[in-house]
Amino acid sequence: MNTDVIISCAVTGAGDTADMHPDLPKTPEQIANAAIEAAKAGAAIAHCHVRDPETGKAARDPALFAEVVERIRGSDTDVVINLTAGMGGDWVVDADNPTQPGPGSDLAGPLERLRHVEELLPDICSLDCGSLNFGNDNDIYISTPAMLRIMAARVQELGVKPELEVFDTGHLRFANQLVKEGLIDAPPLFQICLGIPWGAGADTASMKTMADMLPEGAEWAGFGISRMEMPMVAQAVLLGGHVRVGLEDNLYLERGVLASNGQLVAKARQIVELMGARILTPGEAREKLNLRQRN
Repeated sequence: MNTDVIISCAVTGAGDTADMHPDLPKTPEQIANAAIEAAKAGAAIAHCHVRDPETGKAARDPALFAEVVERIRGSDTDVVINLTAGMGGDWVVDADNPTQPGPGSDLAGPLERLRHVEELLPDICSLDCGSLNFGNDNDIYISTPAMLRIMAARVQELGVKPELEVFDTGHLRFANQLVKEGLIDAPPLFQICLGIPWGAGADTASMKTMADMLPEGAEWAGFGISRMEMPMVAQAVLLGGHVRVGLEDNLYLERGVLASNGQLVAKARQIVELMGARILTPGEAREKLNLRQRN
């Protein structure tokens, strides 16, 4: 069991959920405020995507990321900033002509996916460590070994800690290979992502299997989506990991009751503390994860 727990909050995500929650953060101001709200509730890390402020659809415009980061850094609330670098991997297979991208595709090269990371130098950025059939239609997330080696090397040069997001055991095997090749500085940070169709399931066996595959000295967190969010909080702590919650992963505080990010963090904190553990501050998280100090 882990007795010193980092809570991460993924405040908005990239899913098509804007019409499912009236208060889902969409604008840079709303996303920054959500990160600050989460930090005040006990989150040490805020994981941020951006959205088109008009439509609520997922976006990767560096100017939107810049406004989010500037607002968080300009506040009086400390929180470790974790920016997604996963946008630009969406390929929708066209049913009539599979050789062409269908509507909704957005495929970018590895360095283009890091453009906002290069400009803003967050504490952490995510690396999605493999490709995945996403959902039940023709959506594929593409993140190849060659792309990931380029991204890992560039992030290492920038001094940004990569969060190695793994959605299945094959992703974890490749993330371990990046560690072996010296492309990831110690301690490696993994995020075990469970319940996303069609990756590993949000259950005890999947989380334990993946936790057992981690390299010695690794720091890791885990989460489950939807109704498995809070059960996986308890499971991750029991298995020695940190935890993640937030509206990216689950929209509800309980059945039929829409949540805020702060409420989800507060509920996770209660679970962690009732288990006899304590939550770490952003400063303690920086030290544990060996994040580079910035001016």
